[in-house]
Amino acid sequence: MSNQVKILQVCAIDLSVEALLKPLIERSMVEGYTVHNVCTNLGRFEELKSQGLNMINISIDRKIHPLKNAKSIWKLFKLMKKEQYDIVHVHTPIAALLGRIAAKLAGVKHVVYTAHGFYFHDEMSKKQYKLFYSLEKYAARYLTDWLFLQSKEDYELAVNDKFKFPKRIIHLSNGVDIWMKFNNTLVPSNDIAEFYSNENINEKDFVFSFTGRLVKEKGIFELIESFKRLNIKYPHAKLILIGGLPEGERDLESYQKLISDIKHESIRYLGFRKDIPLLMNASDVYILPSYREGLPRSIIEAMAMEKPVIATNIRGCREEVFDGENGYLVEKENVQELYEAMEKLISNPTLVKQFGMKSREIVEELFDEEKVLSKQIELFNTLTR
Repeated sequence: MSNQVKILQVCAIDLSVEALLKPLIERSMVEGYTVHNVCTNLGRFEELKSQGLNMINISIDRKIHPLKNAKSIWKLFKLMKKEQYDIVHVHTPIAALLGRIAAKLAGVKHVVYTAHGFYFHDEMSKKQYKLFYSLEKYAARYLTDWLFLQSKEDYELAVNDKFKFPKRIIHLSNGVDIWMKFNNTLVPSNDIAEFYSNENINEKDFVFSFTGRLVKEKGIFELIESFKRLNIKYPHAKLILIGGLPEGERDLESYQKLISDIKHESIRYLGFRKDIPLLMNASDVYILPSYREGLPRSIIEAMAMEKPVIATNIRGCREEVFDGENGYLVEKENVQELYEAMEKLISNPTLVKQFGMKSREIVEELFDEEKVLSKQIELFNTLTR
């Protein structure tokens, strides 16, 4: 393929490039595409550039702010007119909307939107829901040529509500590298032993883990309350928290409360980490008690490492966790249900093993990154053939 075929990937912040888009970007480059990536530089640009990624810094606000949004559209428009991209591929709600407006103004021939999770959700008021539903629907219809949906529920909604012609709507799913990265056989036992030693965890301890933004909507406070109750009855229980609060996060008040709540002898706060396969392997059960999700990658990562999962019964999570087969689904904000699910697993090691094996089976069938990447590259090839 000629290196003159150019793709622009658009998202809000560099963390999204690093955590979500990098496999697709790298695969596209291997396939011969020239790929530019535009987002707000929050400090990861130099690292990403050193890995061979072409990064372009344009400030893109993560919420609706008319003046700032207009400036972003203008800068994106100028970039697109200058570079004459063949495909503009947008991600994350506000950045996706602004990027599509700019792309249509610039006359980009192919505009692709990956909805990692529609912005509207059941937690919103009816008025908010209607507003953001309408924005998503009409942006899909009039500003988007192809629509990728990670969540099957989102896909079915988009088809049933006629966001676009059905053939222009593709169920993408989500995935991770389950063969060369998230694979139990690749984690040295010495590394696990060293981690336990560093964190004062005994091999006989039972380890629950959580990874994500440490904010209220992730269910972090319910998790901590449930764990503290469980730890009284099961002193060998440990909880490791992986993540932090990205710059510009809105939920600062919750974060300050959290810092106080995690000061507990059996809770290990690890902050941002890159050795997730090791940490998942060192865990016994993964928990994500979130209020809303798209199709969470963190659950897939845990499942790939043969871990049972406890998650909330919400869009996305229930596409990955099958209650009573590879974990448990609990109602959001329900401390008692979460506690009971945790107790079922800590008291039954055989069930933990059984659920973990089932998790791996499900991942291999439904959430192999290779299959997800192939769908996207196939569309790119079709559009630029």
